[in-house]
Amino acid sequence: MAQQVKLNATVSESQLGQRLDQALAELFPDYSRSRIKEWILDRRIAVNGVIIDKPKEKVLGGEQITLDAEIEEDARWEAQDIPLDIVYEDDDILVINKPRDLVVHPGAGNPDGTVLNALLHHYPAIMDVPRAGIVHRLDKDTTGLMVVAKTVPAQTHLVETLQLREITREYEAVAIGRMTAGGTVNEPISRHSTKRTHMAVHPMGKPATTHYRIMEHFRAHTRLRLRLETGRTHQIRVHMSHINHPLVGDPLYGGRPRPPKGASDAFIATLRQFDRQALHATMLRLYHPISGIEMEWHAPIPQDMVDLIAALKDDTEQFKDQMDW
Repeated sequence: MAQQVKLNATVSESQLGQRLDQALAELFPDYSRSRIKEWILDRRIAVNGVIIDKPKEKVLGGEQITLDAEIEEDARWEAQDIPLDIVYEDDDILVINKPRDLVVHPGAGNPDGTVLNALLHHYPAIMDVPRAGIVHRLDKDTTGLMVVAKTVPAQTHLVETLQLREITREYEAVAIGRMTAGGTVNEPISRHSTKRTHMAVHPMGKPATTHYRIMEHFRAHTRLRLRLETGRTHQIRVHMSHINHPLVGDPLYGGRPRPPKGASDAFIATLRQFDRQALHATMLRLYHPISGIEMEWHAPIPQDMVDLIAALKDDTEQFKDQMDW
């Protein structure tokens, strides 16, 4: 099934000089600029009766716009009774604390059993929202906070605020190596040239910025608090690996165990048994897409990271007399 979208509007004189996609995003505020851009490229937009497929085309004001498009609904999406840890919910949004080993959206290799399937069971009307209201994702084994839109207007506004970098997302992580100071990684990210499941820093990639600060030092590891400005796939994992401090347990980006000299067998076992990237979305702050009220949520780190940090502390305590810092 596909949801038909047929709209008409007149470009305002005040929009003189705007790009077509920008002008249409203002005229049709229930749809994101990225979706409108897709429709332009798909030749779904007519200006004064003429199909225009260039989003950068400038408008003069007074043009008659006709939009004839559709929003695809994936018939494979099924409601499934999968538990959700709901931190907050109202008529427009819900915030969940995602566990490890849960994919957000169906895809190759994961046709169901996802957050999306769980959302359809929890709130069936979310089927009418593109991508069931999902506006940003967490990797399968990254835990923590995600916001989901329950209506099309809420989704449109959340997507816009994400694009404007007005949603604050902070993470906790444990990185390999003893870092001396916080900082910022500002390196573009793209799909890896040969490993299709990997991302990589690449000069032709999309801009990506990650800020990080040190929360706690251990002998050969560092606990970090990170803030995203952008939301590229695997961004924190790629950026930390790029500066030679991959996350503990990261299977893709070099997070294999590196126990410090003299470590106990128990501590080495803890490192080896930590089998996911040590990354948790701990704080989410945004302006409510409908009311405009600023809201903030926190999710404590999950038990596996609690245990990992406890083991790191114990190891550091055992060798504190030998430290030169």
